[in-house]
Amino acid sequence: MKLLKDILFGVSLSAVSGSTNILVNAVHFDSRKVGLDDVFVAIKGLVTDGHEYIERAINSGAKAIVCEQLPDQLIDGLTYLEVDNGNKALAIMAANFYDNPSKNLKLVGVTGTNGKTTVSSLLYQLFKKAGYKVGLISTIKIMVAEKEYPTSHTTPDALTINEHLSFMNDAGVEFCFMEVSSHGIHQKRTQGLVFEGAVFTNLSHDHLDYHKTFADYRDTKKKLFDELKPKAFALTNVDDKNGLVMLQNTKARKYTYALKSYADYRAQILENQFNGQLLKVDDNELWTKLIGHFNAYNILAIYATADLLGLEKLETLRLLSDLENVDGRFQYFISKERITAIVDYAHTPDALKNVLDAINTLRTGNENVITVVGCGGDRDSSKRPVMGHIASELSNKAIFTSDNPRTESPTLIIEAMEAGVEPQNLKKIVSIENRKQAIKTACQLAATNDIILVAGKGHETYQETNGKRIDFDDFKIVQEILEELDK
Repeated sequence: MKLLKDILFGVSLSAVSGSTNILVNAVHFDSRKVGLDDVFVAIKGLVTDGHEYIERAINSGAKAIVCEQLPDQLIDGLTYLEVDNGNKALAIMAANFYDNPSKNLKLVGVTGTNGKTTVSSLLYQLFKKAGYKVGLISTIKIMVAEKEYPTSHTTPDALTINEHLSFMNDAGVEFCFMEVSSHGIHQKRTQGLVFEGAVFTNLSHDHLDYHKTFADYRDTKKKLFDELKPKAFALTNVDDKNGLVMLQNTKARKYTYALKSYADYRAQILENQFNGQLLKVDDNELWTKLIGHFNAYNILAIYATADLLGLEKLETLRLLSDLENVDGRFQYFISKERITAIVDYAHTPDALKNVLDAINTLRTGNENVITVVGCGGDRDSSKRPVMGHIASELSNKAIFTSDNPRTESPTLIIEAMEAGVEPQNLKKIVSIENRKQAIKTACQLAATNDIILVAGKGHETYQETNGKRIDFDDFKIVQEILEELDK
């Protein structure tokens, strides 16, 4: 148990009713998890308002309530605390409750539209190969040294983050690499964390259903850098037009990386093949299994981060050459009929264009590129026609299908994608709502040496419709279908 006043250290309180000099068991923002002598933090969410569950939390044994608006009736013997922002209060309380675990390791946040998972996951791989105990908080999973925990958000809630950072402290973890999403920053999930450094990958069209404007999306990402301490490092991609914006107000040490511009860390692509690419980094050649210019940026960001964290440069280059691709990120195999199938998480216009550009750079021109792609429901709808345009423009054949429709009509999502197809490309597209059937059709259309790209879901092993998740793994499905056709 911990003293409530210690958990509240650093939280700005508007009003207090009751004592803060009391022992409490745990902190929760989900009323269903509240038990005897716990603190309940009422959060105003996008779908539900935690203030509606204060009574339920009290009935479950809550000893203290933290909220943005005090209830009309206050119960004697309970402590009520009013705050301006419940999310911010929760994050600071979470850090305090778990004894500020981020202070006891070197935490690096990776943000941007694309590349977060690859950069953070491969940094985890690299430092592990270098002999360190390492942690990872990513879209795919949370790793505490060798132990894996599942995750459902790119940036988990503040309690989950600090709990797992505390596990990392217990396990002797020295470095942790963490994906930091714009949602996570906006909802204050990273408040109270002490970052050793932050990395910016790139910025393109995404999440405008949530942020409404691109400027708001950009400025939300920037807050991660604005809040860095002077001893931390801020590393940014200056080939991206928003790269220098990230550094404008940061107090941290500033570093840049680029393929095209002058920067502190630079790389050049010497060769690009389907089994990897040859890069020149700091006048040294590096062969990596990751292909495409977007992965050249990712590799350079990893190299620069490792250098800023103190790894020896030549050792870093050696370790980089051994790194394997991340699940669902340009994950591919070649069938007996020499059909190349690629599964990629590309779910934004920029990511889809990057993957198709990489494929078209590597192909001879004698084979067809068949793209299977959809767009998620209840997400930024303005990108759908753009995705449809890119897929039809850069592929020989594009099959529009369902992604994670969630509560939206898959038919209407596909129609929005079709609206972006230019007249000359209409003959290149076909729409098949059932995703498995769409993948099967692509496999049936493919001939020897053709390339199939299944985009949008990557590492995900489910498809979400109307609140239900069914098992669905793009990589397994395309592999099974091609193996069956090979018989």
